[in-house]
Amino acid sequence: MDKHRFSLLLLEPGEIYFEDFSVVLLPSNSINRQDGRLKLCSKSIVFDPKELSRPIIKIPIKDCTSIEKLPNKLNEKEEGKGGISIETNLYVTMLEGNIVAPYTFHHTKERFQFVLNYANVQSCIAQISQLHRASTLPLAEQNTMLAAITFSRQSRMGFDALWLEDLYETHVIETQGSKISPLVVNPGHILLTDSALYYQPFNNIETQPVLKVRLADMRSVVRRRFLLQPVGLEVHCRDGSVPHLFLALKSAKERDELYEGIMSQSSVKLDDLQQEAVTLQWQHGVLSNYDYLLYLNSLADRTFNDLTQYPVFPWVVSDYTSPTLQIDAFKTYRNLQKPVGALNSERLEKLKERFNEMPEPKFMYGSHYSTPGFVLFYLVRKFPHYMLCLQNGRFDHPDRMFNSVADVWRNVLGNSSDFKELVPEFYDVSGGGDFLSNRYGINFGYRHDGTKVNDVTLPPWASSPADFVNKLRDALESSYVSQNLHSWIDLIFGYKQTGEAAVKANNVFYHLCYEGSIDLGSVTDSAQRHALEVQIMEFGQIPKQIFRHPHPKRISHSPTQHLLLDRAVSEASEDSDNSIILEKSTTFQAHRDFVRSLKLINEGLGVASVGNDGILKLHSLVESRLVHSVCLSPTPLSSVVSLPGDHRFIVGSFDNSMVVYDVQFGRVLDKVICHEDAISCLGYCGDNIENSVIVTGSWDCTVRVWRKLSVDQREWKQIRPASSLAAEFDHDSQVVCLCVSGNGKLLATGCDDGTLFVWNLEKHILHLNLPGHSGAVAAMEISKDACQLVTCGAADKMMKVFDLASGMLVCNKEMKQGLRCLALVDHYLILGGSSGVLELWDFRKVHLLQEIKAHSGPVSAIAALVDCSVVASGGEDGSVVVWRPSEK
Repeated sequence: MDKHRFSLLLLEPGEIYFEDFSVVLLPSNSINRQDGRLKLCSKSIVFDPKELSRPIIKIPIKDCTSIEKLPNKLNEKEEGKGGISIETNLYVTMLEGNIVAPYTFHHTKERFQFVLNYANVQSCIAQISQLHRASTLPLAEQNTMLAAITFSRQSRMGFDALWLEDLYETHVIETQGSKISPLVVNPGHILLTDSALYYQPFNNIETQPVLKVRLADMRSVVRRRFLLQPVGLEVHCRDGSVPHLFLALKSAKERDELYEGIMSQSSVKLDDLQQEAVTLQWQHGVLSNYDYLLYLNSLADRTFNDLTQYPVFPWVVSDYTSPTLQIDAFKTYRNLQKPVGALNSERLEKLKERFNEMPEPKFMYGSHYSTPGFVLFYLVRKFPHYMLCLQNGRFDHPDRMFNSVADVWRNVLGNSSDFKELVPEFYDVSGGGDFLSNRYGINFGYRHDGTKVNDVTLPPWASSPADFVNKLRDALESSYVSQNLHSWIDLIFGYKQTGEAAVKANNVFYHLCYEGSIDLGSVTDSAQRHALEVQIMEFGQIPKQIFRHPHPKRISHSPTQHLLLDRAVSEASEDSDNSIILEKSTTFQAHRDFVRSLKLINEGLGVASVGNDGILKLHSLVESRLVHSVCLSPTPLSSVVSLPGDHRFIVGSFDNSMVVYDVQFGRVLDKVICHEDAISCLGYCGDNIENSVIVTGSWDCTVRVWRKLSVDQREWKQIRPASSLAAEFDHDSQVVCLCVSGNGKLLATGCDDGTLFVWNLEKHILHLNLPGHSGAVAAMEISKDACQLVTCGAADKMMKVFDLASGMLVCNKEMKQGLRCLALVDHYLILGGSSGVLELWDFRKVHLLQEIKAHSGPVSAIAALVDCSVVASGGEDGSVVVWRPSEK
């Protein structure tokens, strides 16, 4: 143990440590003379001897029978200093021999005589006597009196300005709150200045008189819950003596004021955590399952600083008996679509019967999947002092401890009251499985068969704790888990957490586990509040719900294993091997103004463009010259697509018509009035003209789908609205952009009021209504695998990515400029903005690779080949610029 043995973990939960005194403990029948410190606490007096081999002695104030001044004749040898005599019926000894072990409770009458070296004896006796009077009252009155004593003491203590880094710092906010660490709540002063955040405890228990976090060192500032209330604030730092600080304020209002105060300071420069894109990175395999679960836990207010909200991880392996672990075998894994309580069908039926007969509020499981007790059940060998605190100085019965992984899994499957999941340590390879070994040599006792409790018994397939954790981590990152983890996320963090979806998923817990079930701030009775807090801690807390709709699946086809453990190497390798930098190849002054649409043809050997001048132009990239130009309309042309063969083009016009033009023969093959207003956008899908799909969008608030059911490949059969119109989709606003998936099954449409829709082209029905942009949707594109939709807006400067299976927004990133157009090819995303800048992004990592000043005005159109070997951009300045990857 550390030489500073006394800690708040030695006190009762919620007990307040006030101050300490330098004392001498006089000898008695069973106690030798000792120097040390006497700690005055709200419910006990603790003697911490200077000699480390001596035990710490705790005297519960309620068990004291006499508190009086020490007679002078007993302390004559102490140079006449005053003393205190305390007689008690119970005292507790702890850490004898400086060894972590269960506390010893001495139920015997004992007198302790302390000589105070410096403090005033009468004042000290008065304080202890006041606390003793409180301990004799009924619980409700006792808590009220203790709260009054605590408030009186703390209100007389101000923040010591001498601890400021600079006496001329500007004070922003000063308030009171508590520092939260596992099982400990320590109140103190909180001061925010223009250069630092200070926490000064009301006692001297912390390693420093004042904990200081420089604003410039802050890496992240996160608002959190504490005891299901939105009063917590957690600060993580890049460096400094305080790596992190978890504070709990008195109310949500005070917490939010402190948060806003911190965020408003100019010296705060938080890390760009790319939180708006984490789910997208996980989907593409850039982020491992382990790191994504840590992220979700943090987002749901789970923190390592609070055992009541410790991060929760799933059981993923169900085989703990085989000699080898078959990572690729389906039978190796637990069903992630079900909560732990539903894995055993026989047990589940009994639980459902009880649930159906139960009055409201109903619950299916009488215990939770994560509580402080369950966390320490797994981690008792690593944090034994936490368990002693939680269980009043005792370890659990040897037969009920975490003795065998296989036994725990068997119990979780079959026991009617055991539904616990795992903790991150089971998958943290950096820890090496240290929580599985009794490295402190603690005597946990003997099991019923005489076996001494020591290290955890591992499955046959694990040769050591480190090997066990490594193999579990491999399983967590396996293909099976990657393809099913979203189902478990739905249960723990998502839409199956509450409501009817939770009932259908057999995922209902005791009502006090849920956020919003009770407002502790409105409970004025201190005894009732304390009882509710104890219940919340014992039953566990459901993570804050962060998803209201089904979570998307992972779309990466290659499993990521321990990807982030060597992030620097892997990213450097990927960037050097795969990333490109674009260089300008050719510039054409193609149109008089405003290039509205581009299409690369002949596998990148040419580029077609249309613009406000009503002209279709084709440029050869081989010869770097204009090869064809034709005026198709006196009005602007909005869009252009090419048909198979690259010599037939479909062009949308502001004169409400769709024009089909054959460059090879230089003639218009078809012109049909498709809408009652301008055609603003069009799309085409089909490897050949037969069974192809043409889609037109218009300012008349409709989208129309045209099908060519049978076509002579050598000739164009004209489109006739009466026979060719397959479907019409009505919108409430002008349709300004659309795109068709490569497989022709999905159509996405965007409107000038920012609304987004996804339609099923096979059934001609609405598939998704998505949360759109605050202004007009500028452009959109569906990924090649038809899994994701990318959209952008000019007014809100946002780039959004939606999962097309679930409809979830998986990326929502604000850019520096308003966005006008985009192209998604392979894992590259190219964005064109209103400031004329072309941005090249790694779509998987949501990482900016390059910014190029491409045009003198806004970039209005982009086209690219699938490998980005050719990229073309058009601008409102009328130019078309061709870009190619630079040679490395």
